[in-house]
Amino acid sequence: MWDNDGMQQFFNAPEAVVDEMLSTLTELFPMSRSEPASGVRIVVRDDVESAKTRVVVLSGGGAGHEPAHAGFIGEGMLTGAISGDVFASPSAEAVLAAIRHTTGPRGCLLVVKNYTGDRLNFGLAVERAREEGIDARVVVIADDLALGVGPRARGVAGTVLVHKLAGHLAEAGRSLDEIEALCRTYSAKIVSMGLALSSSLVPGRGGERRSAELGLGIHNEPGRNAVSPADASHAMALVLDPLLDHVNRTHGDATKLVVLLNDLGGCSPQELLVLTRALLERIGPSRISLLVRPAALMTSIDMRGFSVTLAPADDVLVEALSSSTKAPAWPGVIVPRRVSTFAPRLSAPLVHDDADTRDAALGALVRAAAHALVAGASDLDALDAAAGDGDTGTTFATFARAVLARLDEDTLSTGKYPGLFRDLGRIAAHVMGGSSGALLSIFFTAAATKLAERGDDDAARALLYGASRMTAYGGADVGDRTLLDALVPALGALSVGLDAAAKEARSGATKTASLVARAGRAAYVPEEKTRGNVDAGAEAIARVFEALAAAKTAS
Repeated sequence: MWDNDGMQQFFNAPEAVVDEMLSTLTELFPMSRSEPASGVRIVVRDDVESAKTRVVVLSGGGAGHEPAHAGFIGEGMLTGAISGDVFASPSAEAVLAAIRHTTGPRGCLLVVKNYTGDRLNFGLAVERAREEGIDARVVVIADDLALGVGPRARGVAGTVLVHKLAGHLAEAGRSLDEIEALCRTYSAKIVSMGLALSSSLVPGRGGERRSAELGLGIHNEPGRNAVSPADASHAMALVLDPLLDHVNRTHGDATKLVVLLNDLGGCSPQELLVLTRALLERIGPSRISLLVRPAALMTSIDMRGFSVTLAPADDVLVEALSSSTKAPAWPGVIVPRRVSTFAPRLSAPLVHDDADTRDAALGALVRAAAHALVAGASDLDALDAAAGDGDTGTTFATFARAVLARLDEDTLSTGKYPGLFRDLGRIAAHVMGGSSGALLSIFFTAAATKLAERGDDDAARALLYGASRMTAYGGADVGDRTLLDALVPALGALSVGLDAAAKEARSGATKTASLVARAGRAAYVPEEKTRGNVDAGAEAIARVFEALAAAKTAS
């Protein structure tokens, strides 16, 4: 969907959104929809004739809350759903047509959210159905605590719990009287509240998004007040505290709970997991009898927010929510448990040579190289930003600081190259992370292994072998615009001296500005983004060899 600033949402024509969604559902799941030419939007189970032998459960309302309501159609949940336009109630005629199409001799229960349009249109349809001899009834859900308990309370995500309760009871063969009574009883106990960092953007209507609010409605109705949560835990506290206060005052603070965490449409999976962590910590896992798996259940298109629903737990509700259903959007339930941990088998701590194996001159060279990496961190990050996430300098500086700490503690093996390379490889693996850490650890570890195998002290030859192992595992080679373009030429000149190696490293790094990346992160970005910029890894290598050469000269 386009506006003056370009495409904002993945919709086509605003007027086609609802029909495209409903048609897609019927293509993917065992559902049927009313003919588009009929002018009404009804979706029902394919096995609706079988469903007529039990109490039928219907729901619906305005579109824009998907997967509610059609996503909850299936054995063990809804028989059908009636949809209006986005955020607009379906007509009474559409609801009545759904009742006629689905309802058998055992009657029909309609689960409706507490909004004026839904109450009127579903209520009128029920009255007309009863006039025709169909036993139809309505249960209105008003679970939103944002405006207080009472007639002003809106129907929000708690409606989904009633869908599951009614569907389970119907599947079990309970009578309409029983189902209606139980749904009324439990709906009176369910409370919900939401918080969003921004309101939703309705297809075709444009407008500005509002900033963070507590208790805003699922049709973009204003919330109870503006908020500025500091983090996810604070946001969860703003929602949970009034809910828990209500439940504790009404049912007692020892009451076990059924909990539902609903994504209002714009949360990432990562955010939802962090919010779940905050929820569990604030309520306490031991108080939660059942947690509906956190998911998008009752959304407001792309509203960047969440809601929490609480209900006192008892055997009837727990059994209903735990029972099986074929509704595609029902996420299932879980019983939270304490975090389970184990002790992983990590590599042994670094084993250092005795103090008499230290070499002060070699240690000074290592220190100079490490200081160069720390000093150049911001420059290297800036170079890397053209090709990726801008962290090459920071990553190398983390390694360098760890090396400096070992030198300060006199726990870095500097007396012999095998021990030094082994230690550097271990440090890189422990502190760097990502591909840089793995590659640098391979480089030093392979060099240490080669020296141990050969029993000699030819560091240059061993390091060249280490570079070849980097190529073998990493897939890059000289000419691919990586640190190897500076490293390999420098190592090849190392037998001549550090000055020669530094010149080769600088020359190799400079050449990367004109190379096309064929490996590493830069290979995944357009060529024009990196053209003219030196590769950050190659620049790091050049600075290391320049620092080594300068330190050698100074000594």
